[in-house]
Amino acid sequence: MAVLTGVGVIIVNPQGQILLGKRCSSHAPFWSIPGGYLEAGETFEQCAQREVAEETGLEIAPPCFIGISNNLQTWQSEGKHTVSICMLVHHSGGKAELKEPEKCAEWRWCSPDELPEPHFEASKTAIYLWRNQLTYLPLLAVP
Repeated sequence: MAVLTGVGVIIVNPQGQILLGKRCSSHAPFWSIPGGYLEAGETFEQCAQREVAEETGLEIAPPCFIGISNNLQTWQSEGKHTVSICMLVHHSGGKAELKEPEKCAEWRWCSPDELPEPHFEASKTAIYLWRNQLTYLPLLAVP
């Protein structure tokens, strides 16, 4: 089985809130930052911009790399091994659209101090890395 590469994007508004979506597809009932799978020939920045636009309708500047997450909990529970490239971008905020309602039930700006649960492993790890100024956490679980 191949290991898939995902890209997750922490979008921070001027109030310090981050954009989170309530997943309703195969990742239900988890909350997560926007993101998706890297396509062949795509840069991490291009993937991040494409996925955010496809999911939320928001146009973002090229985000910066902040870390990487080896999603072993997801592999243990779902049998699907992914590695996530964690990206960060500041944005003016605004209302995110439900561009893919079959995948996401709602988008919400949330305080990073009060993450809704249950929270998707890759998203929770990305937020933890960002908040703790780390690039990698060699543990199975984020505290």
